[in-house]
This record gives sequence, C-alpha cells and structure tokens, in this order.
Amino acid sequence: MYTPPAFAIDDLSDIRRMMAACRLANFITATANGPMATSLPMFLDESEGDYGVLYAHLARPNPQWKAEAIGPGLAIFMGPDAYVTPSWYASKAEHGKVVPTWNYESVHASGPVEFFDDADRLLDVVTRLTRLHENGRTAPWAVSDAPESFIAGQLRGIVGLRMPIEKLEGKRKMSQNRSEPDRKGVREGLGASAEAMDRVAATLVP
Repeated sequence: MYTPPAFAIDDLSDIRRMMAACRLANFITATANGPMATSLPMFLDESEGDYGVLYAHLARPNPQWKAEAIGPGLAIFMGPDAYVTPSWYASKAEHGKVVPTWNYESVHASGPVEFFDDADRLLDVVTRLTRLHENGRTAPWAVSDAPESFIAGQLRGIVGLRMPIEKLEGKRKMSQNRSEPDRKGVREGLGASAEAMDRVAATLVP
C-alpha cells in the first residue's frame, strides 16, 4: 500500500481498532487464473503471532479456496471515507491552487493462506464470529440455539480460512498534509454533510 509518511499509522493498537471497526473485509488472492476476491466478515485472534491471525469462512462452492494461492493472501479493511471538495479550503480563496481529494482509513494485512474443513475448527470459527457480532444485542443469538444436526449440515457447506499476518500496514489520510485553516474547512464541510460516513470522517480530521 502506498503510504506517505504523513499518513502512516505505526501504533499496533490503533491498527487493530481500525480492523475491529470494519465489519466486512475484502480477502484477495493471486492465482494462476488471475486475482480472486471475496468480501468476508473476519476476526483477528491477537494471541497468535506478532500481528495476530485472521479467521473467516467461505462458501464451499466459492472457487477461490480451490485455486492455489500464488504468494501471500491480502485482507483489506476499509474505514470511514469521504470526498473532499477544494471549496472547503481556505487556501482556495488565497491562491486557487487546490484540487479535490479523497480522505479515508485503510488497513492491509497479508500472510500465507490456509483453508480447512475440519468440523470442530469450523464450529469454533462460526461461534466466535457470531459472538463478536451478536455482542451487545438485547437477546443475542448463539450457534447453540439452532439444532445440532442443522448446524452440522451448515458446516459442511463452508470452508474455513486461516491467515497468519506477516505484514500489517495502516493508513489514515485525513487532510493531515493541509494547513490548519484548510483542515478546519474540511472538518466543518464534512460535519455538515447529509452523509453519515462524511460526518464520521469529519471527526478524524486532526
């Protein structure tokens, strides 16, 4: 990922927070038939390795797991993003030498890819994913709420994914390279937007 120094995130806890906030990641592999990608809910097990291990599952008919990966896999976690109009810059009135841009947060995690279909491991993955996304609900649903035979049949229809992270990059491009008057204009412009994502991005402009 191309990351100018002003936009690089080096704090591991900050990067992990961004990953946890992203509810759906894009999982990408290079194969002999070209690049393949699947959008997946993933979770990070921080207890494994230096950067942690990502887990998820794919539908068994998905051809991505059957195609041998060439090199490491890549998981992309996108955070808030927003279009920035040069009309918000104070410098527009000063000299007019401004252009549009896009603000965003992103994390790229890469590492070797392992697919598995062991029923016990699959059950663990779907149970942990379910707990993660049901947490905080008034009446959270649990995998154990469904009949055991039904869950066993569902597990036969998926394949597990394990990707130990060997390279982890975080990027936050939120107008850090602009002057304070320009950043103020961006914060106010995004904050007044009708788009919810714009308003979230406004809180990330320093």
